[in-house]
Amino acid sequence: MDIGAVVTPPHSAGPLRLLPFRGLTLAPRRIGDASSIRAFTRPYRSVAERLERWERRGQVSHDPMSAVYLHEYTAGGITVRGLVGALDLSRRSTTRADVAVFPHEGVHPAQVEELAARMAEMQVNPAPILLVHRGSAETRQLVAQVQERPTHLEFEDRAHQQHRIWAVRDLEELRRIDAALSTTRALIADGHHRYAAYLRMQQLRPEPAAGAGLAMLVDQDDTPLFLGAIHRLFAGTTLAGLKDAASRVGTRLEPTDRRRGVAALGPDTLVATDGSAWATLRPRLGTDRAVVEWVHQDLVPALTRTPTSTTYLHAVDAALDAVSRRRGVALLMPAPEFGQVLRIAAEERLLPEKATSFQPKPSVGVLIRSLRDR
Repeated sequence: MDIGAVVTPPHSAGPLRLLPFRGLTLAPRRIGDASSIRAFTRPYRSVAERLERWERRGQVSHDPMSAVYLHEYTAGGITVRGLVGALDLSRRSTTRADVAVFPHEGVHPAQVEELAARMAEMQVNPAPILLVHRGSAETRQLVAQVQERPTHLEFEDRAHQQHRIWAVRDLEELRRIDAALSTTRALIADGHHRYAAYLRMQQLRPEPAAGAGLAMLVDQDDTPLFLGAIHRLFAGTTLAGLKDAASRVGTRLEPTDRRRGVAALGPDTLVATDGSAWATLRPRLGTDRAVVEWVHQDLVPALTRTPTSTTYLHAVDAALDAVSRRRGVALLMPAPEFGQVLRIAAEERLLPEKATSFQPKPSVGVLIRSLRDR
């Protein structure tokens, strides 16, 4: 992705607030189903009516009262827990110190416009964006107290995710959540374009419902999302070309074999292979500079021939399978570290596209926000 082709979303100012809303939840047999996901794409104008029709048929529940929800889901042996509410986006930051939500990737303006128009037509926020933060002791105490109560909903969906949801409605508890989150500074883990679309909707339709957007806030020190690497396949590139480029930016390719190469992959070491030969690279990085920044800002521009395409892959085996079927070089990336990503975002730097992979994400349809609710 050309960094000049993207922009930084506007920053919303603190205090961070998750406002109560009336949650819509699809029937468990519809959650995690591909057809349900497609139902929120097109035609946009029929989505709100479709949800109402499903509600009449008992295929979707609509909470009769507003709440901030505690949502816990388990997928692939990982349990994630977070507060879900309508993220207040009514204030814009004027200084770095008052920023409440930090993006770490840029957004494409055309995609933001399309998403904003889609949500305005649908009249729903179909899924929460994922925010991560380092929670306070007060926040964790509140979450623990909520968990002691009976659940609002509990089920397993079609994708075999297990879900437990609690509804927080008590005014004093909501006040305490407000107070506990007032100084929170959160990182966008997933949903950069939707976050920017929320903000764009405010400009397109300056009405109360558009002053917030559905979000889930996860405490990365309590039930952390797995932060994994995203590997690259540079089509049309050779190991010889990569070696020359690395030399131009002060780094050497060290020949190795598959076993030792994969074993060497680490925080400061990348592995390159064309499917036959293998090599490792150890770039020289400045303070708090991410490996992925070096790859896209130093190494790739130094290539004599620009890659004809870049494919992003979430697993080493997938990257090796891809390079075995296609001419190019697979670059195996180390997983980023959450604290470093948070610090980079706080400095208002943008990481290259597909720099982070926060997993697992909750299935679509567990909690939906209708913009028609008042």
